[in-house]
Amino acid sequence: MYTVDGATAVPATPISLSDAGLRERDDLQEWVIAHPEILGPDVLVITFEYDRWRSSTGDRERDRLDVLGIDRDGRLVVAELKRDKAPETVEMQAIKYAALASRFTEDDLVEQLARSLRQRTGSAVEEDEARATLLDWVVELDAEVLSQPRIVLVAGSFPPVVTSTVHWLNQMGVHITLQSVQAYRVFEDRTIVTVSQLYPLPEVEELLVSPSRVNDTVDAKQRRRREGSTVVRLVRSGQIADGTELVMRPTTSVDASTRSEIEAWLADNPDRARAVWRNDSRAPIEWAVNGERYRPTALVNIALAAVGVTRSVRGPEWWVLPDGRSLVEAAGPAAGGAFDWGPLHAAMAALPTGRWTTYGDLAAQMGTAAQPLGQHIANCPDCPNAQRVLGSDGRPRPNFAWSDPTDRRTQREALEGEGVTFSDGRASTRQRLAPSELAAVTG
Repeated sequence: MYTVDGATAVPATPISLSDAGLRERDDLQEWVIAHPEILGPDVLVITFEYDRWRSSTGDRERDRLDVLGIDRDGRLVVAELKRDKAPETVEMQAIKYAALASRFTEDDLVEQLARSLRQRTGSAVEEDEARATLLDWVVELDAEVLSQPRIVLVAGSFPPVVTSTVHWLNQMGVHITLQSVQAYRVFEDRTIVTVSQLYPLPEVEELLVSPSRVNDTVDAKQRRRREGSTVVRLVRSGQIADGTELVMRPTTSVDASTRSEIEAWLADNPDRARAVWRNDSRAPIEWAVNGERYRPTALVNIALAAVGVTRSVRGPEWWVLPDGRSLVEAAGPAAGGAFDWGPLHAAMAALPTGRWTTYGDLAAQMGTAAQPLGQHIANCPDCPNAQRVLGSDGRPRPNFAWSDPTDRRTQREALEGEGVTFSDGRASTRQRLAPSELAAVTG
């Protein structure tokens, strides 16, 4: 950074933000809110200084999230701000906030956006207005995308342990960006501030190719998001004719009991399960109940609310065409292709009775990461022996659900019925398939 007077260039004097008299909340945070491009392209600020977390028991959690935004692809952006040098645990703090934010629903986002708009504009912003703003920004909110926020750390500098940790986390599929803020003294008494991306370096990210990089799966998802949501791809392609009939079919994204309740609710009025497709990306589903148009997830949320359930689901998976395909299946993969789960289905069919494996071991065998593999199994009606896949600690999934709604066994009960023993809630390590054994049985 130089100040220039004709042929004379004088280096600007770098100073810390604190030396410049700038503060974290009153200055740095305000810059980010006013200029969210600091967090990346096309970011809408949802809320700031958010501290309204509650535990399952209703207790308040006092942690304060600096800034929460959302990009055009419907991905949450969690920002942690530090005025000067970041502490060595800053990335872990941000991961905690990302984990908490990953449970936000559309209604949560609307509520907080309305609140922050009222706070910043002084106007009476209603939730309907905030919802319109949000949906103008993001065409379709995908629960899977919402559950995977990206993280942006903004600070004057970062210790090497943070950059090393962030690099490793990115390799493991956790998207974290480091933005460096530097103040300079110029013209003796003026201050200017620059913001530059410290990690990942865009030019390096574009030029490097690593065959072992776990982010391949994440990159594929990013390509699909750039192509647009399921609804946008369907409308653009025009492959579903206006007036095509759709049927709501609950998926295994909810447990068997909830599916049964929703199916009973639909049966009470068959029109609740019926709709027709309209090639309108804003509201493509015309509900038979009232003739009004909705987004796929919004209608599914009505069904969930009717049985007293609140959770994030991927609505397009619940709506089925006359040929049996869901809207997601009809949209197909975007450019770059989708991961082939066929080998996983074959591998799971080969898992022997009385043995178990982990998501991580199975993912390594399939050439993907544990998180997308686990999400696929949780929503896949064609994955046999799903009960034989546990967490790395040998514990069953708390939200395990069978594709057959009449099967009420827990994952542990199913495994115990096959001869797997448990101690302190964990499956016996003696019955876990070693990676070499898993490779042998799955081919």
